[in-house]
Amino acid sequence: MSQTSSSQWLGHPRGLFILFLTELWERFSFYGMRAILVLYLTAPMTGLNPGLGWSNAEALTFYGWYGFSVYMASLPGGYLADKWLGQKKTVMIGAILLTVGHGILAIQAMWAFYLGIFFIVSGVGLLKPNISTMVGGLYGLHDTRRDKGFTIFYIGINIGAAIAPLLVGWVAYRYGWHYGFGLAGVGMALGFLGYLQGQKYLQSVGNFLGTSEDASDREKLHKPLTPVEKDRVLVLVLSFLIVIIFWGAYEQAGGLMNLYAEQKTDRHLLGMEIPASWFQSLPGIFVISLGTIVAAWWSRRAKKGKESSSLAKLAIGTMITGSGFFFMTAASLQYAADGKAAMYWLVLAYLFHVIGELSSSPVSLSFITKLAPAKYASMMMGLYWAATGMGEKLAGTLGAWSQTWGEFETFTGIAVFCVLFGGLILLLLKPLKRLTHGADDDYE
Repeated sequence: MSQTSSSQWLGHPRGLFILFLTELWERFSFYGMRAILVLYLTAPMTGLNPGLGWSNAEALTFYGWYGFSVYMASLPGGYLADKWLGQKKTVMIGAILLTVGHGILAIQAMWAFYLGIFFIVSGVGLLKPNISTMVGGLYGLHDTRRDKGFTIFYIGINIGAAIAPLLVGWVAYRYGWHYGFGLAGVGMALGFLGYLQGQKYLQSVGNFLGTSEDASDREKLHKPLTPVEKDRVLVLVLSFLIVIIFWGAYEQAGGLMNLYAEQKTDRHLLGMEIPASWFQSLPGIFVISLGTIVAAWWSRRAKKGKESSSLAKLAIGTMITGSGFFFMTAASLQYAADGKAAMYWLVLAYLFHVIGELSSSPVSLSFITKLAPAKYASMMMGLYWAATGMGEKLAGTLGAWSQTWGEFETFTGIAVFCVLFGGLILLLLKPLKRLTHGADDDYE
């Protein structure tokens, strides 16, 4: 669909910036929650800022189930959009539920904690798969701006991921955990208001297709998948395994690495002690500062005719992220020798994690919108987020097991496995690319 210059900004549809602002505030609420959740769960039940007093293993297990539930809820969220409401309305409902959920978490009671978690899980499940699909809907299938649009979207939302741990973490430490939870909800409320104001730029995307009275349209919705579509869906399903492995490694950040910063890292700098939650802002900061650099590197690689397909980026990104855990191996050795680990190990680990993330995660969203059959677009995006949820559960499980296995063994094992797994995908790259039937051809 051609678009007038008035509907464009910086060479992209204006709707892109409405969606990334909405996602920015959703990520503010999510990463604010992520920064303080396990710290709240493990904080002593007495003192100036009491928590729940859970053990590390209990907190990491809950963190895994929370992440799993948040993203697994994307399956019904995608189905609801495809079958009844459309993506646009489903995103709106999800934003409302998120705002309400964080408001409930601000109440200091166990019933409020679990009820607030339920609302947040439901809200993310409705919002996440559908807003990403709407971004893809702003571009034609072979629009050369598509990957760059997703990179802009990805960098934009990481502004929220960068500032949330700083602000929410500071409020939680200074005034109490529940004030931190409440502040995260204020951000989501701002995102909801911005989304409402920007509806005029989203008129062509996210609409419910099933209300058409045209018989041919209804026939298309019920028509079986073609052989090409089946091959592409198969590749998507296989790519979800990569997603599980990647996020199982990457999401140690909010769990095991968060507790490692709190309990085993020397956080003193220039006479002050840095809150452990502040380290959760590093990935967002690195995404913002390195996003265009990594994208430009892949762009130059493609222009030189070198392998730069989405599948290659997913595999290499997993390998780079895994390599970052070798720095946590070094941190574990230093802790064993000195009783404290230096902060720079965490910084270096997060740096490598983000380089891997920038190589794979934005591309994975674009990859799904390229290969998914139109009538199952939100459902396939829901499956992607469900795979992410399985990665979250894997992350929590590995973190809990590390309390028995040992953190040195856990960090080293994750690093070695990710490098070997990514290498295996590269070996299988050619047959996998053939199954995409050109949808994943290298292009700018």
